[in-house]
Amino acid sequence: MKRRDFIVRGAAAAGAGLVPLELLAQSDRRKELLVVANETGPNSLDIHTVGANRPAYGVSWICYDRLMTFGKKKAPNGTLMYDYTKLEPELAESWQVAADGMSVTFKLRKNAKFHDGTPVTAKDVKWSFDRMVTVGGFPTFQMKAGSIEKPEQFVVVDDHTLRVDFIRKDKLSLVDLAVPVPCVFNSALVKKNATAEDPWGLAWTKNNVAGGGAYKLESWKPGQEIIYARNDDWKSGKPPKIRRIVQREIPSAGNRRALLEKGDIDISYEMPPKDFLEMSQAGKVAVHSTPIENALWYFGMNVTKPPFNNVKVRQALAYAIPYDKIMDSALYKRSTKMWGDKDNKATGELWPQATGYAYDIPKARALMKEAGAEAGFETTLSFDLGGATVSEPACILLQESLALIGIKVTLNKIPGANWRAALLKKDMPLIFNRFGGWLNYPEYFFFWCYHSQNAVFNTMSYQNPEMDKLIDAARFEADKKKYAADVHGFIDLAFEEVPRVPLAQPNFDVAMQKSIRGYTYWFHLQPDYRDLEKA
Repeated sequence: MKRRDFIVRGAAAAGAGLVPLELLAQSDRRKELLVVANETGPNSLDIHTVGANRPAYGVSWICYDRLMTFGKKKAPNGTLMYDYTKLEPELAESWQVAADGMSVTFKLRKNAKFHDGTPVTAKDVKWSFDRMVTVGGFPTFQMKAGSIEKPEQFVVVDDHTLRVDFIRKDKLSLVDLAVPVPCVFNSALVKKNATAEDPWGLAWTKNNVAGGGAYKLESWKPGQEIIYARNDDWKSGKPPKIRRIVQREIPSAGNRRALLEKGDIDISYEMPPKDFLEMSQAGKVAVHSTPIENALWYFGMNVTKPPFNNVKVRQALAYAIPYDKIMDSALYKRSTKMWGDKDNKATGELWPQATGYAYDIPKARALMKEAGAEAGFETTLSFDLGGATVSEPACILLQESLALIGIKVTLNKIPGANWRAALLKKDMPLIFNRFGGWLNYPEYFFFWCYHSQNAVFNTMSYQNPEMDKLIDAARFEADKKKYAADVHGFIDLAFEEVPRVPLAQPNFDVAMQKSIRGYTYWFHLQPDYRDLEKA
């Protein structure tokens, strides 16, 4: 397909809300329209809905506002990235933390409006925050990580002033208000579409946007494409340069790469590591690669049911993983290895860090014998088809290796749109998955993945009172030495009990035309279209 046809079709599908792009000069079209191709798109337009996937986070980020956002800095490789140590205004033009540190008061922009022209008020913010701590699931767990837990914490002072009362001093409280979850909804609009059975209007917002962010939803065809149009009345930040975004789902990585190299699309950020490696070497397009903070590829085992309720079996699996083969053949070395350290003891307070496990089949067999599982067993290894370019070869390699210690593995391929829902069921015995904690603190990662609150990302259903005690202590500890001891304690325990086996810290790769400027790496792994422009 020629680039002009690709652009015109995208513009025609976008409706009549703006002057059709095909009527503009070719040079203007190129600057005003961004064409993106991904493997999967959002399965919901509302991050608060059950099972909302990662692309849904991107909808929240650009179609809704938060009170605050993060500043930016340069990564060691020169790429612009977010700075989790610096908070900046978005919907709130200012804020003031109380002298006792037990509350913060936000002053909202008085000229902020939702997409339908309705003024944004503190009542909308309170309603949105009440919603996120009440609906349960991921949104409620996410805010609980920063001690944002109860509707009573959110107090409307006047139309443009909101106070958030803290239930305890928590270093994550303020930064947690800048992640994608605490987005601000047009409460009156959502209430009109709510029901007695669905008082928060989740069924409606799953398919409709009720925000006031930098971009409006132009159209959405689930499984095909989503189109955004710039909100020219946005007051919460610098006006975006890109006028319209056409984000299409093209399942074939080969097709996406071909379209990118021909110049028919502008960006793709879901391709095999091999493709990113080759494109970066060829130099026809720009490839940005950033290590994902607080993130891991891992093999996880459900510890609630035999045989993985036996720690010796879990340790045996950790010694049977063909780490180097997976790094070479699935990850193409575009990750940082997290195995082969001198022992299974923490080496500092940074996370992730390498375990002492390494590929050692004799040791794995010995552990199987100690576990009373020398005869082997059958199990199922599940993975997300949405990331199959890495997951499938990694799982095939593990399948082959586990056969050497008597474990017969059946592969279970789950469509990307259903992966989060499958994780929620917590009934898969063995999985290959990737998780990244939004806030770059080890105790935050462990709160999500190892704590007995048993959040969705505790995919192994691991529960241990000793682990909980260490995580909770680290979350609120001010003394540096005590904090370090707590962090070392929960990392040591995780490596010993090994409910999940760390494999590698992934990179986030994005390929784009060299004419695009302003790319910023964000922890939620969705491009911020608000930052981009075309030369």
